[in-house]
Formats: sequence, structure tokens, C-alpha cells
Amino acid sequence: MPPRSPQPSPLAATVADLMPRARTELAELVAFRSVADATQSPKSECEAAAAWVAAALRTEGFQDVAVLDTPDGTQSVYGLLPGPEGAPTVLLYAHYDVQPPGDESAWQSPPFELTERGGRWYGRGAADCKGGLIMHLTALRALKENGGVPVTVKVIAEGSEEQGTGGLERYAEAHPGLLTADTVVIGDTGNFRAGLPTVTAVLRGMTALTVRVDTLEGNLHSGQFGGAAPDALAALIRVLDSLRAEDGSTTVDGLAADGGWDGLEYPEDAFRADARVLDGVELTGSGSVADRIWARPAVTVLGIDCPPVVGATPSVQASARAAVSLRVPPGADATEATKLLAAHLEAHVPWGARVTVEQCGQAQPFRADTTSPAYAAMAEAMRAAYPGEEMQIAGQGGSIPLCNTLAALYPEAEILLIGLSEPAAQIHAVNESVSPEELRRLSLAEALFLVNYAAARGA
Repeated sequence: MPPRSPQPSPLAATVADLMPRARTELAELVAFRSVADATQSPKSECEAAAAWVAAALRTEGFQDVAVLDTPDGTQSVYGLLPGPEGAPTVLLYAHYDVQPPGDESAWQSPPFELTERGGRWYGRGAADCKGGLIMHLTALRALKENGGVPVTVKVIAEGSEEQGTGGLERYAEAHPGLLTADTVVIGDTGNFRAGLPTVTAVLRGMTALTVRVDTLEGNLHSGQFGGAAPDALAALIRVLDSLRAEDGSTTVDGLAADGGWDGLEYPEDAFRADARVLDGVELTGSGSVADRIWARPAVTVLGIDCPPVVGATPSVQASARAAVSLRVPPGADATEATKLLAAHLEAHVPWGARVTVEQCGQAQPFRADTTSPAYAAMAEAMRAAYPGEEMQIAGQGGSIPLCNTLAALYPEAEILLIGLSEPAAQIHAVNESVSPEELRRLSLAEALFLVNYAAARGA
């Protein structure tokens, strides 16, 4: 007789049994158009999502559940689940706000309607980061059905992470006792690849600026005045082009751009596939892919205000505006990078054009201590949840501003970053999706981590 497959542990079996409920609840949460920008989505949608999270925490027995009004006008949700006496405290983080859906006609299914297709669940926020909240809930439910939660748990669900407006950071600074914990699990990153358990040790910071160029009192006929009248749009294009070298590397005057990544590498062919780079199109920058996306600054033009092609008139433009973001690698200071970027933009405007630069957001880079006991507990948990695989340590080019706030408020706390945003999830793009298999395995890994961590701390 062939050998029998090993039976799943009771905890693994419970997580598997909870998956239908996880899908139902994720569908409910995805249905809220919770973009934390009232110009794009009614504020009531975010408020309804916050109320859903609060109700879910109360149902699971959380105490002191509160919908917190944060200084940026949004809401975060807090709850406390007491553990055994003497047990360590673990803070679980996720955010319920989402990126705008973009061109909804480009989605293969409605962005705010969770839709199963090809073994994945599609919907805005399915992976980033409403799925992260469902991961936390599923892990806790599995533990409750298998002897109880062995640690004290705090949950914080942020309402404006995607906007970068800093409401929760400022609230935490004003109420430093609220989020105290021995360890923080940020459920807002993802595995390096689906099926490869990964913790994120490095986050680039960011700064966002708006640059406006003015040259004329009003638009002019390009036939009558073009050739001598200074074109504000052309001036803006010159400014934006100055931010990149010939090979596409970021070049901000005074900002170092030669950092290196020492760790898990990102093969170029894998990156091209993940990024869906068109055949024949070169990657930008120099050095390894990991160097470029985890250890070096990266500038991106997020948008330009100028006449659309359809309906454009033959005019010399009097004004033009662009939104520019700069990802800031660990080792650099985001405040200093902001000053350098603003100075660069002002210095490179041609023809004496008037330039105005306005800061829109900022977050410092983050680096975790991967030698801490919590990482050992997570490595053991991931090894069990992903048989045959060892936990990998990677970087991420994105920013999670709360990480630095928590690290500053609670310097003794260990901070781990995990989540559902592996490359195939295509977060922030159309047709965002989550792998239910990743949700199952990471829910199990988190549950096992809490057990391991409690044991390591002698609880």
C-alpha cells in the first residue's frame, strides 16, 4: 500500500474549515468603497467599513473596541483581547482603506465585488489589505477552537494608510499607551512569491510633492506666439526628465543612489514577468534588481495636469502641474530627501519659469531586527505552514509609515511584516486579487507564531 499522506494538525484543519467564512467576510469587506479621499469616494463608505471591523472584533470577544477619530479626519479601529496572566502582548495591524480602483472598465469583474476566477479572489483590497484583516481574524478563531489564544492580542485597523496622511501615526503619538506591545505583526506586505514564506525586513520611505510651473498669464495661440512664448508644459517636461539619468536611474541632486542589497536576490527574468514588462523594453537603472527596488531611491511621476489629447487646442500652455513621489531607501532620511527633491525641482526649471513646490506626504524608511526571538518563532511557524520551505527575508519598495512610529514609541518591541501581497496579487493595479491558498497558509502561520511566541516567552 502507498504511504498515507500525513494528517493535518488540528490547528491546520480548523483553519481549512474556516476558509468559507473567510471568503464570505472578505466579500463583505471588499464591498465597501473605502477610499480615504472624499473627492473619490463618499466618507460614509469608510465609516461603514470601520463599523464592520468594530462589529467583527466585538463578535470575537474583544474588549475596549473603539472607532478612533484620527487627526486626518479618518477612523481607525482598536480592540483588546486579553490573554492568560503573564502572557506577552502582540499587536496585529491591517488597514481597511484601499487604493482607488482606477479605470473600472479595465477590471474583468467589478472591483468592489469579490469574484473567484482561476483559483484567485479578485477585488480591490482583497490582498491590500482587507485580506490582512481576515488573516488575523482567521488565525485567532482557529486558536480559540484549539485551546484558546495564548497571548494578549491588540488589533488596530487603520483607515488612511493608502493616502499617507498620517492620522494613525499622530493619534498613536498622542496616546502612547494604546498600542504598546511586545511584538507587532504588520499584515500588509507579502511573500516574495506565492508559496515561498517571506518576512519583509526593509521598507523604503517616501516623499510626495506637487510641482507647478507657470510661464504666462494665460494660454496663447501656438501659431501666433509659439516659438518664443515659454511653454509651461514643455518646461515641466524638462524638469521631470532631469530626475532620471540616461539609463533611467534616479538622479536627485545630492541624494545618494548607489546602495546595495545583501540578501534574497530578485532574478531579472522573474521581475520582468512579475512587472509584466513588454518584450524588448529594457529595465531602468543599474545594479541588481534587488538593489534598485529595495536599496536605492526611485522617483515616479504619478500624474500630470495638462490638456488631454482629445479636445486639445493649438495653444502654448501657461501652467502645468505634476505629482512626483520619491521612494527613500533605508539609511537615508526622508525629511532630507524631501528638501533635496524640492531643491532639485526648483533648480532645474528652465527659462526662468516660476515654480511652486508643495509637499503632500512623507514617511521614513524602516529596517527590522531579524535576529530577535519573534523572528525565530515566525520561522518555525512558516516552516510548518509551508512544508519543505524555509522562511525568506526580503525587502519591499513600498512604505508603511506606522512602522517607524511604533519603532520610535516602543523601541523594545519586535516588528514583523507579513501579508498577502505577493506579486501575482497586482496590488494598486486593476484586477487586484488574493490567493486563497496564501490566505489559508498565512492564517495558519500566524496562529502557529502566536503559539510559538507565547512558549518562547514562557507564557
